[in-house]
Amino acid sequence: MSELSHVDREGRARMVDVSAKADTARIAVAAGELHTTAEVIGLVRSDDMPKADVLSTARIAGINGAKKTSELIPLCHQLALSSVNVSFGFTDTTITIEATAKTKGPTGVEMEALTAVAVAGLTLHDMVKAVDPAATLNGVRLVTKEGGKHGHWVRPETEQHGGHQHEKHAAREQAAAATTPLAGQGRTAAVVVASTGVAAGTRTDTTGPVLAEWLAAQGFSVRGPLVFADSDITYGLEDALSREPDLIVTTGGTGASPTDATPEATLALLDRELPGVADAIRQAGTAKFPLAALSRGVAGLAGRTVIVNLPGSPGGVKDGIAVLTPLLEHLLAQVAGGGNHE
Repeated sequence: MSELSHVDREGRARMVDVSAKADTARIAVAAGELHTTAEVIGLVRSDDMPKADVLSTARIAGINGAKKTSELIPLCHQLALSSVNVSFGFTDTTITIEATAKTKGPTGVEMEALTAVAVAGLTLHDMVKAVDPAATLNGVRLVTKEGGKHGHWVRPETEQHGGHQHEKHAAREQAAAATTPLAGQGRTAAVVVASTGVAAGTRTDTTGPVLAEWLAAQGFSVRGPLVFADSDITYGLEDALSREPDLIVTTGGTGASPTDATPEATLALLDRELPGVADAIRQAGTAKFPLAALSRGVAGLAGRTVIVNLPGSPGGVKDGIAVLTPLLEHLLAQVAGGGNHE
């Protein structure tokens, strides 16, 4: 049987000695859900709760919780955290919580990520309890971790964490994998929506779900749509990139409006541009709708992740899908170090 690391040979609790371990980059992602009512979801998304600024307050609380993990969990080491991100999503009756913690050191940051989720979730409960005192925080769990002797670890999809929502999500991923047109298994993608209106709950997302469905049909395990206000798109892209997916597709924020900032946020992350991809998407749109030429969307590589900006209109997304579908297999193969160059 495996031994518990925090118990000595006499069965007493101990703090693990990590002085002999090498410093490596460590990343951990944790998640959880606050189950509440549709009324609360509507109020939070429209920023109309009695206690205002719900998500911002919970985000700061989660970050602060991660920083204080060693004070809250007795046997945890003090860590110099290099980054903590906390993000939220919505279903009809659930606020989903995800936290990513990073450090460089001799021990992992799993507990910091988990604490961030727990504290953010409890803060959400405190903020919504006036409307729904029966809200419940469920499914706080580790999703992935990187670094150290054990390297990369991903939670098995078959485990029943987070109730029926997790079970349905696993089933959707398995169904998508069963109809994979792209070669290779295990490819991952994220869909990021830049829309202040959608983030506030005053507009319906007409593009993100279309992209998620298309990517699932192409055999990707899809995260999102992750919805962010235009002013938060930099954070949204960093959050999507934190898991190092094979592909990130954004929609929205590519125009000439003063608030449109997706291309600038994307360029700040790119190591190399793919101008031909962005140009082809613009040309496909312009052939049908001359104003599509105003799109400033870019495409490129951030490490081994391909990032592509699409406009925020259904037509623009349709044109982008038409351009990307025949390119994806060869593009991703090249990025991975393969592909036919002849």
